[in-house]
Amino acid sequence: MSLIVDVFPARSDNFGYLVHDTATGRTAAIDAPEAAAIKTALLHRGWTLSDIFITHHHIDHVEGIAELKAEFGVRVVGPRAEADKIADLDELVAGGDTVMLGETTFKVYDAPGHTLGHIVFHDKAGKHLFTADALFSLGVGRMFEGTPGPMWEGVKALRDLPDDTLVYCGHEYTQSNAKFALSVDPDNVALQKRAAEVDALRTAGKATVPFLLGEDKAANPFLRADDVGLAKHFGLEGASPAEVFAVIRKDKDTF
Repeated sequence: MSLIVDVFPARSDNFGYLVHDTATGRTAAIDAPEAAAIKTALLHRGWTLSDIFITHHHIDHVEGIAELKAEFGVRVVGPRAEADKIADLDELVAGGDTVMLGETTFKVYDAPGHTLGHIVFHDKAGKHLFTADALFSLGVGRMFEGTPGPMWEGVKALRDLPDDTLVYCGHEYTQSNAKFALSVDPDNVALQKRAAEVDALRTAGKATVPFLLGEDKAANPFLRADDVGLAKHFGLEGASPAEVFAVIRKDKDTF
């Protein structure tokens, strides 16, 4: 059987996701940015919410938990390292654990940096990766709590996943990410192509997710911090990838 993913807008620029295991009918929300948007998506699909998978503690990813749990009696799975920051969690997980949704298996990866306990969920069989604010199309999340070394290692682990993996991130930031990426890697043909595609999608009022991980590996400067050409652009020949990653992230913060 398979997993169906429903993508819908929430809040001002969040993505909402419902994942539906066709074998059993179980349906999970990936994060809970807005209860009303999730309930509207459920109604549209004719699904009943059974689970919520939480990636990190920020309010725009957890605000709907209480209302949805009260209405649907759902199981809420979330990051063990942030259990003290997120109310109503039923099951705690960390990198290396697995979570079942009916017959669908999700592997959990640690992705620290945006928050220290940030996790992501990977459906290997269906080739779906839910990264929230750890990895965006052509970017990564702002490093609010972590440090460059662990954040780089986290995104590098995601980079090792197959190129045909479909990535579902937390926000529609791709167009602004593309502008920054072009400022630091202007001769990257893959990036130029992706930026043009993104402009066309946004002009048409369409979302830029999901995106192929393989395309992002070639175009996202944060996934290329170990590329010698990018290091040279920053005058960092001989620096570690984590040091290059830190400089890219700092430049993006003030772009």
